[in-house]
Amino acid sequence: MKRTLYLGLCVFVTCVAFFSPMAVAANEKPAPDQKEMNFAPRATSAILMEADTGTVLFEKNAHEKLPPASITKVMTLLLIMEALDRGEIKLTDKVRTSERAASMGGSQIFLQPGEEMTVDDMIKGIAIASGNDASVAMAEHLGGTEEAFVARMNERAKQLGMKNTHFVNSNGLPAPEHYSSAMDIAIMSRELLKHELITKYTGTYQDYLRKDSDNPFWLVNTNRLVRFYEGVDGLKTGYTSEAKYCLTATAKRNNMRVIAVVMGEPDTKTRNAEVSTLFTYAFTHFQVQPVYKKGEVVQPITVDKGKHPQVNVITPQAVSLLMKRGESPDHFTREVVLNPTVYAPVSKDQIVGHIFIRTKEGKEVSRIDLYPEQSIEKAGMWEILKRTTKHVLIGY
Repeated sequence: MKRTLYLGLCVFVTCVAFFSPMAVAANEKPAPDQKEMNFAPRATSAILMEADTGTVLFEKNAHEKLPPASITKVMTLLLIMEALDRGEIKLTDKVRTSERAASMGGSQIFLQPGEEMTVDDMIKGIAIASGNDASVAMAEHLGGTEEAFVARMNERAKQLGMKNTHFVNSNGLPAPEHYSSAMDIAIMSRELLKHELITKYTGTYQDYLRKDSDNPFWLVNTNRLVRFYEGVDGLKTGYTSEAKYCLTATAKRNNMRVIAVVMGEPDTKTRNAEVSTLFTYAFTHFQVQPVYKKGEVVQPITVDKGKHPQVNVITPQAVSLLMKRGESPDHFTREVVLNPTVYAPVSKDQIVGHIFIRTKEGKEVSRIDLYPEQSIEKAGMWEILKRTTKHVLIGY
C-alpha cells in the first residue's frame, strides 16, 4: 500500500548545487513571457510540454474538453506497451481480426475477417497508418471485447490524473461523450514516451505490411513532421469533421524532448506549421541538464520484515533540470526525500520518495517520484526470528 510521504520522515536529505554553468551565447535572447505569445493562433487549444519534467512551456485553452479523433490511439498504444512490458503479450503473438474490427471505417489497414497479424504489425498499423481496424483488433485481443478495453483506457486515464478525458472507443471515431483535452493528451503522450520502443514505430516514415504476400500494403506516416522537422519521432495525428485537424507530436534535440499538442486546426498545413513553431520556440529558448539516467540507483532504503532487508530506490525515467537559456545550473538545488522505512510487502509501483528540484530562492520547479528497484515479499516468521536472534547475539 502506498504511504504518504512527509518531510519529517526523511532519513536521507541531500541538497547540492548543480554543476558548473553551461556555456551560453552572448547574444541569446530571453524567452518571451507566455502572456505575450500565441504560437498556435488557429488552434482551438494547444500545449507545449518538456517531457522529462512535465513542465508546461506554453498553453492555450489546454483544459477544454474537445473531440480528440485518432489521438485517442495514444492511450490504446500505451495499454499495448504496458501489456508488452508485463509479459502478457509478445510482439510475435498472432492477433486474429474479428468481423467487427474489420468493419471499421476511416483510416484502416484493410484487415479481413479472420486475418491474423502479429502484434508487431498491428502496432505498425496503428502508429504509422492510424488504422481504426487494427486498434479494435488489439483492443479485443487484450480486453476480450472493445468495451472492456475501453474501461481499462478510462481507468488508466484516471490513474494518470487526466481530469477532462472520457473514452468511448479505442480508435477515436466520432461518438457522444468521447472527449479529451490538450493537457490530458500531453500527459498520456508523456507516459507513452516512457516506453522507448514506441518511437521505433511512431518515428518510421514508411514501411510495409504483408511483405511476403501477393498484396503488400504500403504504410506512410500520417505525421509528416517525422520527415520534415529535425528531431521529430512521433507521435499521433487525428482528424474528423467534428474534431478538425489534431496532432500530438514529440521531438528530441540535445537530450531535450518536448511534446506539442494542437487541437481543432483548420488544415494539415496550419497544424504542422504551428507545431513546428512550438518546437522551435522550445529548442531556441530552453535547455536541459541531465541529472539521473532512467533506472539509476539513488540510494538503498530499509524494508521492514521484508525477505530482503533493503531495496535500491531508482528513478523511473530520466531526470533532467530544465532551464531557460542563459540560466546556470548553480541557480538550482536538488533534494532527495525518502521514507525512513517501508514495510513489506513492497511493490515496484509503490512511491517511496521524491527528488525535489528548487531554485535557490526555494521555489519548487520539479518533483520526481522514486520507486523500489524490485518488489519485496514479506519474510516468513522463521526468517524474521533468525534475523532478530542474529541481532541480539551481535549485541552481546
